[in-house]
Amino acid sequence: MPFEQVHIASFRNIAECDIPLGASRVFLLGENGQGKTNFLEALYVLCYASSFRTHADRDLLMHGSDAFLLRADWKDSFDAPFMDRMSLLYRAGEKKEVRLGDKILTDRKELVAHNPAVVFCHEDFGFAAGEPEERRFFFDQCAGMLWNEYIDILRSYKRVLKHRNAALKSGEEELLASLDIQFTRFGMDLMQTRARLAVLFHEHFPQFYDQVARLGTRVNIDYRPSWSLDSTFDQILAYLAEHRARDLELKTSLSGPHRDRWVFVHEERNFAAYASTGQLRLASLVLRIVQAYLFAQAEEKRTGKRRYPLLLLDDVLLELDGSKRKRFFELLPDPSESVQAVFTFLPEEPWRDYADRSTMVLRVEHGRFTREESI
Repeated sequence: MPFEQVHIASFRNIAECDIPLGASRVFLLGENGQGKTNFLEALYVLCYASSFRTHADRDLLMHGSDAFLLRADWKDSFDAPFMDRMSLLYRAGEKKEVRLGDKILTDRKELVAHNPAVVFCHEDFGFAAGEPEERRFFFDQCAGMLWNEYIDILRSYKRVLKHRNAALKSGEEELLASLDIQFTRFGMDLMQTRARLAVLFHEHFPQFYDQVARLGTRVNIDYRPSWSLDSTFDQILAYLAEHRARDLELKTSLSGPHRDRWVFVHEERNFAAYASTGQLRLASLVLRIVQAYLFAQAEEKRTGKRRYPLLLLDDVLLELDGSKRKRFFELLPDPSESVQAVFTFLPEEPWRDYADRSTMVLRVEHGRFTREESI
């Protein structure tokens, strides 16, 4: 749902403000360090009650403040009368208070289903070029957006994995047989859902990537689970029992979905092993595009109405040359579909090439926002 208005108080370097945002595309113009990314972060926190830049809520406080407040009004679409309100209050040393309307939320999972965001930022490069756990994080995030129950399964698996590793470290072999039953059950559920997700990415990623990169050949993503997808419950239990001595010796679980891999494949080779930095940077951006489209398709299947997540793009167009930048922009959902996208630009960038009369342009300087009267 698009943001209609946002209130920010004592968050990062942003001066207290009420900012109307009733536009499908919002451009934030400003030099580095002025508050553009902080504003995107505030919107993201309103969507998820957590930041994409830090795990510590204290880091989000304005210097000298001991509390911050974020509040936003959402509409179902730009021309809809319906409006919903989300607010988040954090006081140092206390648990943050998250409200959806008049209801206090106790589980962030509820926000994922309500009004998610997809953020495009420099750190996403790790999804293409980083360690396997960075790719697992991305695909787990996608699965949680598409199937809310996946969040509970992942939480349960991680909890059992933690207990299993503790038992391995302490040498409590008698606990492992019972833990392995849960470990296998939750692990198989994760694998099955990840395999479903892989099919969806196979349908979209190669086409979208080549639409921008123009390689002329397909770049795909293979899901390579630690346990075979064809294994039965009993076969995985037997495998864990057979390799228990190895796990005990090394004091950690050496197999399971926490060891799954996602691999970019081009002409039967690992694309990340030889692709250029620019090609990998583009791959990380296209992953986010596919994530947004898959959510919209899932919403259409669930409710009969296509609904996109909020798109937050932090200086990512800087990383593409002129022709790729234009083609990437064409991949974004059309504004007519009630999707809202917020971009950050340096003032010297050719941002006018992507704006029209409906684009809202905000100048950002020292945490303050000024509306441009015309394009």
